[in-house]
Amino acid sequence: MAGSDPATGCRSFRSAGLGRREFLHVGSLTGLGLSLGGLFRMQAARADAKSFAHFEGTAKSVIHVWLPGGWAQQETFDPKPLSPLEYRGDFKAIDTKLTGVQFSEKLPKTAGIADKITVIRSMTHGEAAHERGTHNMFTGYRPSPALTYPSFGSVVSHELGPRANLPPYVCIPNLPAPDAQAGYLGSAFGPFAIGSDPANDNFTVRDLSLPGGVDAARFATRQRLREAVGRHFQRLEDTAAITALDSFYERAYALVNSAEARAAFDIKAESDKLRDAYGRNQAGQRMLLARRLVEAGVRFVTLSYGGWDMHQRLRDGINRTLPPFDQAFTALINDLDNRGLLDSTLVMVSSEFGRTPRINKDAGRDHWPKVFSVVLAGGGIKRGFVHGASDAIAAEPQESPLSVEDLATTIYHCLGIVAEKELMAPGNRPIEIVDGGTVRKDLLA
Repeated sequence: MAGSDPATGCRSFRSAGLGRREFLHVGSLTGLGLSLGGLFRMQAARADAKSFAHFEGTAKSVIHVWLPGGWAQQETFDPKPLSPLEYRGDFKAIDTKLTGVQFSEKLPKTAGIADKITVIRSMTHGEAAHERGTHNMFTGYRPSPALTYPSFGSVVSHELGPRANLPPYVCIPNLPAPDAQAGYLGSAFGPFAIGSDPANDNFTVRDLSLPGGVDAARFATRQRLREAVGRHFQRLEDTAAITALDSFYERAYALVNSAEARAAFDIKAESDKLRDAYGRNQAGQRMLLARRLVEAGVRFVTLSYGGWDMHQRLRDGINRTLPPFDQAFTALINDLDNRGLLDSTLVMVSSEFGRTPRINKDAGRDHWPKVFSVVLAGGGIKRGFVHGASDAIAAEPQESPLSVEDLATTIYHCLGIVAEKELMAPGNRPIEIVDGGTVRKDLLA
């Protein structure tokens, strides 16, 4: 039985049997109505919940590169070349553009752009289970049995809304984790998952084209019918609210009809040279599409890449997974910089936790949330900076530990969102966007 969204009082996509993919589907114009119109309708219902004025942030968009499984700090951005072999692992450390700063030998291209990024070597929290660590890193909150918190992207969608007739929050290629959703904010502010890998030759975005059996003329007829229904209800009750809701439907139709919106997802419009520079693989093409989307106006893009839960044969896993990331990430930073977009686009590379200091009996590393690395770039973040430090074996923070709350508050600050603002959870319960975080000004440019 269909229910209501507890955060909005509106019938939710989930309770109506609709997934996130359906909210742009033109085929739902009949019967259930155009889903994106419902999305905008629910957003309107939350408009009066805003109690803090936003300010002009340094970041207009965010690209969140999510590495699921928990990547090893020792094999990436925090090598320990002077520690014993069973701690440092098999890979050598190499110099970067920053004097005295070394990365793993498997990050040679990223070492060449170290002067454009910030590496956090002292990230820390207390959740060693994948689900709990993921929730931490997507929401800024520890998991709670009483409340499901919204992800960063959903908060941005709620606070800043859509831009340029594009969804404010997009996931590539699919939802990376349940924690990437809207939580208590309601389905209206969840992500649009494109549903297909841009690395595939036959890549298409499934919900931005007319479905089979619906041509342009039929689509126009459906639009006129909806407009007629809208006029009928306006005659019955001529209120500003109904007029406003009609405007949201118009935005929905505009998205489906927009050549610019469709073009944003058309990765084939990029030159072969640039696609090759990113890499013709999952890491490369997902990061390239993310750049296209923020350039077109999407506010928050989350892309996932690889599997980093390397309890066994860590060397093989790193050899397989890290070089494509190295190429793609370097291309992304350089591409944004060359286009003049890096200063207004915050790039964050994160994972749910790090890996144990000591190599285990299966030549892998196990879960370790006490200290790990996160990488930031652009959007008001310092260039060429290393924040904090881990101890000699990458077991604990040795200098300037960074909490999840502080990271989240700083990201929101760059976007012009006040993290202390209270949003309304079910039962009219006020909940701060982030509870107890501090803007870490030492990270800011």
